[in-house]
Amino acid sequence: MLRLNVPMAMKLAFDGLKDSDYKTRDPAIDDVGQYENVELSILLCNDDFIRELNKDWRNMDHATDVLSMSQHMPELKLPMLMLGDIVISVETAARQAEERGHTLLDEIRILLVHGLLHLMGFDHELSDEAESEMEDEEERLLKSLGWKGKGLIQSASTTEDDENPLTILTFVLSKGRKKAGSLRFYKPKFSYIFCDMDGTLLNSKSQISDTNAKALREASSRGVKVVIATGKARAAAIALLKKVDLAGKDGIASEYSPGVFIQGLLVYGTQGQEIHRRNLDVDVCREAFHYSVEHNVPLIAFSEDRCLTLFNHPLVDSLHTIYNEPKAEIMSSVDHLLSSGDVQKLIFLDTDEGVSGTLRPYWSEATAGRASVVQALPDMLEIVPPGSSKGSGVRMLLDHFGVTANEVMAIGDGENDIEMIELASLGIALSNGSEKTKAVANIIGVSNDEDGVADAIYRYAF
Repeated sequence: MLRLNVPMAMKLAFDGLKDSDYKTRDPAIDDVGQYENVELSILLCNDDFIRELNKDWRNMDHATDVLSMSQHMPELKLPMLMLGDIVISVETAARQAEERGHTLLDEIRILLVHGLLHLMGFDHELSDEAESEMEDEEERLLKSLGWKGKGLIQSASTTEDDENPLTILTFVLSKGRKKAGSLRFYKPKFSYIFCDMDGTLLNSKSQISDTNAKALREASSRGVKVVIATGKARAAAIALLKKVDLAGKDGIASEYSPGVFIQGLLVYGTQGQEIHRRNLDVDVCREAFHYSVEHNVPLIAFSEDRCLTLFNHPLVDSLHTIYNEPKAEIMSSVDHLLSSGDVQKLIFLDTDEGVSGTLRPYWSEATAGRASVVQALPDMLEIVPPGSSKGSGVRMLLDHFGVTANEVMAIGDGENDIEMIELASLGIALSNGSEKTKAVANIIGVSNDEDGVADAIYRYAF
């Protein structure tokens, strides 16, 4: 019966929005006609199940009648309206039905209407006016559908008047409400999400959007370990994540959390301890810096959390101001630079044409057998130790965790992400990525400027 009841209630509820003049309803859901499909999940459960949900998500250790969880993310601009989830305890509904003198089906229908209106932006807890508006809409829907019984708000008021108070607890997870994010009632598909930064988590302005940050925060809160796998130095990754409150002890990156940095040349374990380091051949470094000076092409050496170079240049500054890498230290000579610390990788900075037409062909040949050249971005050429890769760093970290690639989802865009994407159980390349990367991916997601990481998490991680 409910299979027929739910679509009927949804249609009438949506139709009622067209000419309504409610002042307190959240208008995030308005023009339903713009969506190709509408998805609503209804879960009927017992008191033990809903009590656990109530305890986990509201810190209230008792059963309730209905919980509503919004899945609507308007900022994602999805073709489907993911309205959300309504959970109803049949045991509580049965008790309330007996107290109110109607059938169990009548009570479930009343709870369904109440939960549905919450998902559509009504919230009786905001104010007396909001309660009155939601009560009116409950009564309108029940009457239009020909369903028996009073609305839940009116029923609760009547019960209170009879000095037999009944607590009506409705939980809404939606934008700006009691708890950020959304909840699904099935387990995450993956234990780990390995995520690249430049061109993936970062948009074209080298920023982490609020939508991506929210998705990462939600995935982490639901038990999925988000691990950064990037060509950046760890300090740079932490600085960027700090801007959206995702760094530190309770974030996804800190000096005490795992991660893969500088293209897998520095790998940190569960407590942030170094478990792998690989350095670039000193002779390759020396040759590259002599070339840099001779041809006036900016070159940066990455040495753990430091960046070292030989001369100032606007492109050198941009690595810090735009990409948030550590500010480059100017060394007085090649020998001074090489004696300052081990070098894990080098980055040449030039135009797209300069990298593809000159630097890449030259250094691919000049370092053959001694180093590898890779690109994360079109205007940068990276020189790294031979055989090293971000993917090998991810593999080391999985061995350290004691888990298999079957538990991993990976998101990236550049050539340096190929091995990581191939390794993962589900590899996602964003649409702005290189053609080589997209060719090996299981799925091609939306671009980094369209919140591709958030879209991938909401579509595929749960």
